[in-house]
Amino acid sequence: MRNFQNPGRSVVMSTHGMAATSHPAATQAAVRVLEAGGTAMDAAVAACAVQCVVEPGSTGIGGDCFALYSEKGSDRITAYNGAGWAPQATSLKAVLASGEEKQLRRQSPYVVTVPGAVDAWVALTERFGRLPMGRLLEDAIRFAEQGYAVAPRAGTDWAMHTQLLAATTARDIMLVDGQAPAIGSVHRQPQLGATLRKIAEQGRAGFYEGEVAQDIVSYLRSLGGVHTLEDFSTYRGEFVQPVKSRFRDHVVHECPPPGQGIIALLLLNILQGLEPGTDPLSPERLKAEIDATRMAYRVRDALLADPRFADVDVDYLLSQELAAQLRNGEFPEHFKTPATNAAAEHKDTVYISVVDKDRNCASFINSIFHPFGSGLMAPKSGVLLHNRGQSFELAESHPNCIGPGKRPLHTIIPGMTTKDGRVELVFGVMGGHYQAMGHAHFLSKVIDYGCDIQAASDLPRLFPIPGTDKVEVESTLPQHVAQALEQQGYQLVAPGYPAIGGAQAIRVDWDNGVLHGASDHRKDGCAMGANRS
Repeated sequence: MRNFQNPGRSVVMSTHGMAATSHPAATQAAVRVLEAGGTAMDAAVAACAVQCVVEPGSTGIGGDCFALYSEKGSDRITAYNGAGWAPQATSLKAVLASGEEKQLRRQSPYVVTVPGAVDAWVALTERFGRLPMGRLLEDAIRFAEQGYAVAPRAGTDWAMHTQLLAATTARDIMLVDGQAPAIGSVHRQPQLGATLRKIAEQGRAGFYEGEVAQDIVSYLRSLGGVHTLEDFSTYRGEFVQPVKSRFRDHVVHECPPPGQGIIALLLLNILQGLEPGTDPLSPERLKAEIDATRMAYRVRDALLADPRFADVDVDYLLSQELAAQLRNGEFPEHFKTPATNAAAEHKDTVYISVVDKDRNCASFINSIFHPFGSGLMAPKSGVLLHNRGQSFELAESHPNCIGPGKRPLHTIIPGMTTKDGRVELVFGVMGGHYQAMGHAHFLSKVIDYGCDIQAASDLPRLFPIPGTDKVEVESTLPQHVAQALEQQGYQLVAPGYPAIGGAQAIRVDWDNGVLHGASDHRKDGCAMGANRS
């Protein structure tokens, strides 16, 4: 039960439909679509399109997209892989010859894989939607053309990246007199609005063919990229089978590799063999989560890659044998030592959770990777391009080495749990690297400790930065807990961003016919119920 004398948020409840996003305008857009008769997937796409405008540091149509979807709350869940792949002319030899050594530069054209987001929106709404794309993009187009107020968290993040934007083609649109737009000021992106209109009218062809594709390809080639119009016109995401594992009395569903959802499942497998105790913030419990995360992420960095090009043994990664080894602090000797690549560390994404009146459930995530992606913006179309290719390795022996048509390791992961054959939780946790740990942390707080979904989101967070001895800790962690962790040898540091991650979740209460919604206080957003359709 929530203590109403403490600051915080209540769980939002509704019987008809529910949307939770990290921006109020996006949540409102989703609810309007639900009330117009759209499905959960229609609403998720509409919300995401708005966020591509009003949260430009977190997401955009120049990025990638993943989703999980359940029709009528069934445990027969569909996953979608909307990860972009490298141009067909990509080669490690050419990358190394261009001056890259251990890691691709953030503003190298090689970091821009073919963006998968728009293709994903079209494919997902064609299968699971009811409303036309033009209707779904109405709010996003209006905000881009007529303007939107810069929200507090979005504006704070924006100001942290002024230097990046000032050095790129994005400066004319994303900066005002050389500075990030002030919180509460009105900002417009008319070029992006025109591009969204093309997508509304032409579907995927409005992005992957014609003027927009030509603008992106020409710009990247002017920087030394090897992208072609054929790379864009032939790109397709794919419907895939989720990976899943049981945690207590729930089955947890994640998108398969190259995403790190399987690492969230591995973490849960490790934690399942430990006695949780009664306090979710006890030093003993947090130590167990830190140690489990360090081991699981070493596995991720050694093995995770595009399964079309590498042998990613899902059964082994989800085996109790591996979980037991890692739980005991034993890292398998037969794993190759991974190349060092810190590029996967980033702090921005948008995650969207929607359930409609028919209990169709959408768990949806869209990202341009680092804040404002590569910072490279196609000059005519206003498309800000991601830098997801920075997650590739540049060691030929590594399974995640860059190559033609390959997808890099992905950090963005939507989640869903089922119980007794029906969806119970639709959830996601933003925050780059943190997401796999965030999924395990969130679910453990709900399932092991009985927290409601808002309380689980509100709890202080920490995160051991992979490849370092440092543990990021939010300032809200009780001081005695922090001191106990320091006494055990952990090097605690403040997060490099205003907070660690951000979460949205919806719980389906089948017995009472009620939806519970939660949205993280670390972001600008909210959960909101639909009242009619």
